[in-house]
Amino acid sequence: MLSSSIRTLRRLKCCCNKSSSLLLSLTKDCCVNNPKAPPCNTESSSFSKFCFGERRQSSLQRWHVVNSRRSLHTETDAYLATELALDSVVKIFTVSSSPNYFLPWQNKSQRETMGSGFVIPGKKILTNAHVVADHTFVLVRKHGSPTKYRAEVQAVGHECDLAILVVESQEFWEGMNFLEFGDIPFLQEAVSVVGYPQGGDNISVTKGVVSRVEPTQYVHGATQLMAIQIDAAINPGNSGGPAIMGNKVAGVAFQNLSGAENIGYIIPVPVIKHFIAGIEERGKYMGFCSMGLSCQPTENVQLRNYLKMQHQMTGVLVSKINPLSDAHRVLKKDDILLEFDGVPIANDGTIPFRNRERITFDHLVSMKKPNEVARVKVLRNGEEHAFTITVQPLQPLVPVHQFDKLPSYYIFAGLVFVPLTQPYLHEHGEDWYNTSPRRLCERALRELPKKAGEQLVILSQVLMDDVNAGYERLAELQLASVCACDFLGGGGVGMDGTRWLTKHYWRAIQPVATLISCS
Repeated sequence: MLSSSIRTLRRLKCCCNKSSSLLLSLTKDCCVNNPKAPPCNTESSSFSKFCFGERRQSSLQRWHVVNSRRSLHTETDAYLATELALDSVVKIFTVSSSPNYFLPWQNKSQRETMGSGFVIPGKKILTNAHVVADHTFVLVRKHGSPTKYRAEVQAVGHECDLAILVVESQEFWEGMNFLEFGDIPFLQEAVSVVGYPQGGDNISVTKGVVSRVEPTQYVHGATQLMAIQIDAAINPGNSGGPAIMGNKVAGVAFQNLSGAENIGYIIPVPVIKHFIAGIEERGKYMGFCSMGLSCQPTENVQLRNYLKMQHQMTGVLVSKINPLSDAHRVLKKDDILLEFDGVPIANDGTIPFRNRERITFDHLVSMKKPNEVARVKVLRNGEEHAFTITVQPLQPLVPVHQFDKLPSYYIFAGLVFVPLTQPYLHEHGEDWYNTSPRRLCERALRELPKKAGEQLVILSQVLMDDVNAGYERLAELQLASVCACDFLGGGGVGMDGTRWLTKHYWRAIQPVATLISCS
C-alpha cells in the first residue's frame, strides 16, 4: 500500500519553478467522485407534483438567487483581486544551495528560483517555505517597480509550508498595503489566485471555484494538514501568492496535482493563523501538535464486537503510541478513542465539519497550541474512561526534512558516519523508496524514538586509505555502539564543528567494525 501511495503522491508538486523531492510517502486520493443527480422528470404523476411542487419551486428560486449572486460575485472578483494585488503581491527571487547528503561536507550547485508573496499586517511578507528553502540570498520586487530589494527570512514553518520575510528598506514599503484574512470558503465559492507564474514576468490572476476542503498531504513538509482544492490554474511561480475571495485572503497557493486537469491546492486561513500566532506568541516557529498515535478504523463489525463496542459507539482503535508523547502516559494499545474534546469520532476516524462535510479528527489535534490540554473519551475493556492529554509537536526518529541547516557527519580513519535522515535516502533518486537500502527505509518510515534526541547513526561510506584497506565495502550499516577507544585529540575539524580524526589516532579498526550492526 505504501509503495503505491508513493507513486500517487509523486503527482503532487510544489508550485515553485524548481523540482521538489518527496519527503514522505503517505496515501493521497487523487480521484474525484462526483455523481450527477438524476434529471428532473417533467412527466411525473400529479401526486409527485402535489407533494414536491412547492419544495421544487422554492429550491429553484433559491438556486436562481444564489446563481445570480454568484455570477455577480465572480464578475467582480477578478477586478477586486487585481486591484488589491497591485499594491500587495510581490515577486520573490531566491538563490539557494542544498547540501549533498552523500558528501555532507559539500553543497550542491546554487540555483535561482522564483515565487510569489504578499504583504500582511506588521510590514511582513507571507510566502511558501519551499520558495526560500536552503536560501543563501533573497530579493523581492513589487508590482510596477524595476528595483529589487533585499529580504530576510524571519521565520519558516516547513511542516505547513509557510514563511515570513521582512524588508528593511523603507522605500519598498511606500504605497504597499496589507491584505486581510477571511474564512474558509464553502464549496463552489469563487476565488482568484494572484501571483507570478511561469510564462511571463508580470502579475497574473486566474479564477476558479472551491472544489474540496479536507486534510491533505503537504508535499514540502510531509505533513497532513487541512487544504483547499480549487480548479484555478496554479503553476510554478504561483507559490506563496494569495487566493482572494471578495476582498480578503482565503488561502495561499502552494502545490498542484500533476497529470490532472485544474487541481490546485491552497493553504487555508486557520493553518496560516496558527503559524503566525505561534511566532507572535513565542518568537519562533513551534510546529503543529500531534497526539503521537497510529489508529486503525473500526468499520468491521466483528472487530467492534471483539472490542466490546456497543451499537451506538463509534471510534478508532489505538494501534501504536509514540513513547515521547503524553498519550503514552495514559493510553494503552487496543484502546478505542471515542471522542476528542467532546467531538465524537466516527469508525473511519472522521468528525463532522460544516454542511454535511467530514474531515479526519487529526485536524482538531493539529489546531491545538503546543502544551495545550485535550479531553479524550476512551473505551478500554468494555468500560468508558475520560482522560486529559497534553498535546505538543513530536519529532520522528528519522527526520523527514533538514532544510536550512548543514548535515552532521563524523569521519574516523576514512569511515564516514552520518545520522539517518530521509533527505539522505532521497539521494538514491526519485524512486528512493525502491532504490534505497530496504532496512534503512523501513526504519525511517516506521520506527519510533524511545527517548528524546535519539538518532540512528549509519556508516554511509568508506574513504579509501591504507589504514582501512579491506573495509571498502562497508556501507549503509547501522552503528550499534561505540568502542571504548580514545576518540579525542588530533585530526581536523569539519564544516559543522565535528572532528576529523586522522589515521594516527586510529587504534583498532576491527573492534569498531564488529560493532556495526547489519540489522
